[in-house]
Amino acid sequence: MTDSLPQLGSRIGIIAGGGTLPFAVADSLAARGITPVLFALKGACDAARVAAYRHHWLGMGAFGKLLRLLRSEDCRDLVFIGSLVRPSLSELRLDWGALKVLPAVLAAYRGGDDHLLTGVGRLFEGYGFRLLGLKDVATDLLMPEGCLTRMVPDAAVEADIAKGRALLATLSPFDIGQGCVVIEGHIVAVEDTGGTDELLRRVAQLRANRRISAKPGRGVLVKAPKAGQDLRFDLPALGPKTIEGLIAAQLGGVAVEAGHTVVAEPQAMIAAADRAGVFVVGTRA
Repeated sequence: MTDSLPQLGSRIGIIAGGGTLPFAVADSLAARGITPVLFALKGACDAARVAAYRHHWLGMGAFGKLLRLLRSEDCRDLVFIGSLVRPSLSELRLDWGALKVLPAVLAAYRGGDDHLLTGVGRLFEGYGFRLLGLKDVATDLLMPEGCLTRMVPDAAVEADIAKGRALLATLSPFDIGQGCVVIEGHIVAVEDTGGTDELLRRVAQLRANRRISAKPGRGVLVKAPKAGQDLRFDLPALGPKTIEGLIAAQLGGVAVEAGHTVVAEPQAMIAAADRAGVFVVGTRA
């Protein structure tokens, strides 16, 4: 914790989606004497792992129930973390609390993921809660600047990284994704609603179909938050699973924006990258 971070309460609510990140955040808070309370989203959060923490289960759309639980747990500060497939409006089971704010929910849905999350965030703020990001509560989970692996990008790869960052900055206003793959100066694929895992699967399939002529081990996955994005929500993330995807896609490595990217299981990720001979680098924002 540094003086630049907000003063945190003794309890923090974690709206927990899928993956390992909700638990990494909970462990980081607990290590500093702050009690995490997980509000686990049904169909997303890992039921086996969440059992080890103080938690409550929630269906998508149970806004009123969540407000009651947050107040009963004395959680004024909230963090949204974890993977989540955006549900359609028809899939939501809105309780009475959600129906009361239905116009705001509908307005939030009329846009991309960042627009949706920011709109939901305003709802909570309107009820007196404070929405925080990982930069506020768990800086130890953010990607540092520099290369973390034995393998480092060469000058040609650095040019690919610069091209990928320029592309993502240009696409930011359209709110469609946070990643792309560049191979020897060619933009091969751009992340969409399928996320990074699906992006890497597409690149692997392109290689299998011989639509990519570059040698295996060339090319880079580039990830960065969207320009103007609310950095409390939906930061780019990477971990051991990302390395698996890089290997399958036969890429040389991944470059992400330092300080604005969440790293899950960093030791396991670096070990996997070194075994595979790929690089993981944090670029200056």
